[in-house]
Amino acid sequence: MDSVLASPSTSSFSSSPLNKINHFSTDCFYNYNCISNNTNTSRFSVSSSSGICSLRKFSSVKFDYGYRYGCGCRLRKRSGCSKIESKNTGDVMGSSPSPSPAISQPKVVTGPGGYILEDVPHLSDYIADLPTHTNPLQNNPAYSVVKQYFVHVDDTVPQKIVVHKDGPRGIHFRRAGPRQKVYFDSDEVHACIVTCGGLCPGLNTVIREIVCGLYHMYGVKKVLGIDGGYRGFYAKNTVQLNPKVVNDIHKRGGTILGTSRGGHDTSKIVDSIQDRGINQVYIIGGDGTQRGASVIFEEIRRRGLKVSVAGIPKTIDNDIPVIDRSFGFDTAVEEAQRAINAAHVEAESFENGIGLVKLMGRYSGFIAMYATLASRDVDCCLIPESPFFLEGPGGLFEYIEKRLKENGHMVIVIAEGAGQELLSESMQSMQQKDASGNKLLQDVGLWISQKIKDYFSKKRKMPINLKYIDPTYMIRAIPSNASDNVYCTLLAQSAVHGAMAGYTGFTSGLVNGRQTYIPFYRITEKQNKVVITDRMWARLLSSTNQPSFLSPKDVIEEKIDGEKEPSNGLLDNGNCSQETLVTSKEIPKEKPK
Repeated sequence: MDSVLASPSTSSFSSSPLNKINHFSTDCFYNYNCISNNTNTSRFSVSSSSGICSLRKFSSVKFDYGYRYGCGCRLRKRSGCSKIESKNTGDVMGSSPSPSPAISQPKVVTGPGGYILEDVPHLSDYIADLPTHTNPLQNNPAYSVVKQYFVHVDDTVPQKIVVHKDGPRGIHFRRAGPRQKVYFDSDEVHACIVTCGGLCPGLNTVIREIVCGLYHMYGVKKVLGIDGGYRGFYAKNTVQLNPKVVNDIHKRGGTILGTSRGGHDTSKIVDSIQDRGINQVYIIGGDGTQRGASVIFEEIRRRGLKVSVAGIPKTIDNDIPVIDRSFGFDTAVEEAQRAINAAHVEAESFENGIGLVKLMGRYSGFIAMYATLASRDVDCCLIPESPFFLEGPGGLFEYIEKRLKENGHMVIVIAEGAGQELLSESMQSMQQKDASGNKLLQDVGLWISQKIKDYFSKKRKMPINLKYIDPTYMIRAIPSNASDNVYCTLLAQSAVHGAMAGYTGFTSGLVNGRQTYIPFYRITEKQNKVVITDRMWARLLSSTNQPSFLSPKDVIEEKIDGEKEPSNGLLDNGNCSQETLVTSKEIPKEKPK
């Protein structure tokens, strides 16, 4: 398809400094600060065609990303570096446009009052003179009753909603939704959808809503399903998708497209996209999958293809940063109640009964924490972020014995990633990884069950009845509940609106209750974790009456990079802030690849 391949663009500007920058057309102007490696600063105006004209009233766009990418130039710009002043040259600008660099530079718009917009890439950043089309939603009866169905060009969403009166306005993200102009003609769109990683409630709902959104809102008829994850691009057949095929798939668990871990070969994947004439790619997966999507986007941009890459974040653990929550999380917490209720019945029915439930949470204990708070039957919740020890004063065994003597039974909830440093003392398997680069974890549920049995039978001579329940795969395989179904619809439709509007290299996500477009690097830069010095964890401790298993001298609060703002606006609800805990009993966890 001709529309997929972008022909090399040439500059038609005059001999002003603007003719040294790649691929800018008319419409509106930004003020940019070019920060070179010396103390001189060059200020100039740059026009843009991506429909963000009103941002010209803000002061500047700062370019200073040498530290992130390690390249010679330190320009933060919408597309590539062209030839900005580098460490080895004294030329501020090259004499002619050059190809896009291997890695694009993040776009950050700054404004008065400490306003920062972390914007997402656009096809017009690297392809010149792209034609625009009237949005078909203007003639859509479903939207005719909406007072303002196009998102205003100035609409952004703040990452942090709790601010002080004299504080900066902080980081914002572009608001998601339909734009007045689109960069794809509906008849030319050839979209594909791929699901990667583990199963999660809501996958089929997202697939359904992408297909139906493209078909009913924009009249797109050609949608492919990629079978079996990333390797399906080059190793398996595709599936033709239309509203009839996906009509009732939201009632099923799993994914109709199949999934897998690993299999990411960037060159083969982009070759397949190019050969098939695909120009919109929708990638559903967790942080590892989104990292892969980011690499795919960079290769597509390097080749100059007119292809939008949109991500939909999927992680049942809720460990993706920035966003309020990931789809499937509400369903997982709800379904976990059944396992906790069963454990409580078993424990309550026997003398010194202990019900032990292992829930998902490789690096983050959100499911365990929220399921514990929702249940009110749990006496102890153990998560990866809160180190604990077994024996001695203030240890887990002492607390179990105390509760058994008080109540005659107890329920323990443990996340799969909790206590892994304790297991590693006797089981040396911490270095093994799965195909996605995640550490292969020992079954902490079985391990701690045996430890508890050994302690009370051999050391305390106290009979106990312990029942261990692991509902992990039952939870992953169920369909999403009503709340997640609605959320999946919003995520999918927002991704479709963004791709049609020419945005690329972004993830669709909910920030402070508003749908936004988030650049890939913000989604993949770290993981969202429970902050055990936050009020949400304090609420859990007050609910279970469990000890913190930490003495005050063990806790050292550190600020990461000196930042004070949370990774999202729901710090009060337990989501990750920029604080971390380092304890004398905690072994630092390796960052997943």
